[in-house]
Parts: sequence; structure tokens; C-alpha cells
Amino acid sequence: MIFILNLILIFYNLTSLKYKQIKKIQRRLKTIFISGTAGSGKSLLTSKLNEYYTKNGVFTAVLNLDPGVENLPYTCDIDVRDYVDIVSIMKQYDLGPNGALIMANDIIASKIDDIQNEVNRVNPDYLIVDTPGQIELFAYRSSGKFLVENITSEDKTNIFLFDGALITTPVNFVSIALLATSIRLRLNLPTINVVTKTDLIGSKLKDILQWSSNLRTLENAIANESDGEIYSLTTNILRGLNLGGFAQGLFPISNVTGDGLVNLEGALSRILNLGEEVED
Repeated sequence: MIFILNLILIFYNLTSLKYKQIKKIQRRLKTIFISGTAGSGKSLLTSKLNEYYTKNGVFTAVLNLDPGVENLPYTCDIDVRDYVDIVSIMKQYDLGPNGALIMANDIIASKIDDIQNEVNRVNPDYLIVDTPGQIELFAYRSSGKFLVENITSEDKTNIFLFDGALITTPVNFVSIALLATSIRLRLNLPTINVVTKTDLIGSKLKDILQWSSNLRTLENAIANESDGEIYSLTTNILRGLNLGGFAQGLFPISNVTGDGLVNLEGALSRILNLGEEVED
């Protein structure tokens, strides 16, 4: 009888130790949210970043948070479309597409425990989260912030995408910069700003990179393009962004060629891994 009790005790201790080790491993998870305006290339960057990490021996998983997307350029490890169906919601509640998306995101937030369990089962080093195409559904509704706060992860960061095709004028650049700052405020996450579609905007990329790193250059460009109320409003916004520490530069990324991913990974490592970078 004593021998059996000892065996049970040993088994219990080993099981308990194994459970603690698993929990410890899961706490090391790093989470990267990909956000930006509709059509800015969030899903493509998610795919490219996932490929980059995988190629370099890092175990990643991808969580799709967009309940309305039809096709994705990557294979989902966790997919909220397994929990909600937009068409069914539209029919059941007599809602239009936007109303159905809002309800779907609220339902997804209520499934956070199931989503977390799926993440835990996969148990990756990095979780890359592809956020909904409509940024307001993710960033400005309580369900989106709830998901950000309640995905259990040791460290989290956000990549905000400046759509290169939208920011070729200085006024448009300031408008998107204001949005990026608003998203950072709303999500309360360390944020890396990147400019996408670099292969489509040609020589304008040089101007954009100068605007992002030299506010005086940007202010001069605004003065050359606008006057009156537009100039006054834009420069006041710009100065507010400057006070908020916006002038940190943009990382140029091509989702077609993958150019710029090495620099982006370095910036992510400085936030998530105290500077220890993945070897290419």
C-alpha cells in the first residue's frame, strides 16, 4: 500500500511539474497585431512576416480576427470565422453588412476563452494577429480593445500600416499619421509604423520617408501644397504629433518582394526580445 501511495505521489509531482513547465512556456508568447486602413496590406504583411519567421526557425501562429474576409494569403492557425458567420447573422437579425460585422465582432469577444485555448494548444513563440479590414471595428469598439487586453501574452506590440498609395501628399500623410497616433492611444501598445506598397509609389517613397523623420521638411511641404484653413489645421495637428513623439520614421515594406522585413524584424525584436534578433 505504501509503495502504491509513493507511486501516486511521484506521478502527481511529475504531472504538476509538467503542467507548470507548460504554463511557463506559454507565458513566453509574443503577440504582434497588424493594423491599418482597409486595403493597406495587413493580410499580405501577416503572410510575409509569418513566412520570414518560419524560414528562420521561429514557431509562429496566425490568428485571423476578420469575420468578413473571404480569402486569405496564408493558412490560419486560429480563425474567428469558425465562431461566427456573417451571412447567417445578416439573415437571422435582418442586418446589413456593417451591422453584421459589428455584431460578429462582439460575438468574437465573447469567445475569448475559446480563442485563447486554441492559441495555447498551438503554443507558438509568436502569435501574429491579422485585424479586421475596417479598422474602426477593431480599434474603436470595446470588443477590439477587449481582445487586445485579454489575449494572454508575455509581450505585445502593434504594427500600423501607412498605405503608401494614400500618403503621397503631405496633407494626406498627416491625416494618416493622426489616425496612427489615435490607434496607438486607443490600443495602448508599443507601435511600429510601416509604409506599404513601396514598389508602387516610385520616387514618392523618398519624400514620404523624409516627412516621417524630419518634421520641418514635412511642414515646408504642407506650406507648398496648401494655404488658409487647411494649412493652419494641418500644421497644428503636425505640431501636436511632434509633441507626442511621432517623429520616429517609417519602415518601408514591400509585400510583393519582402524588402524591408529584416529591418522590421529588428524593430520588433527591440520591443519584444530586448534587442535579440532572428538570424536571417
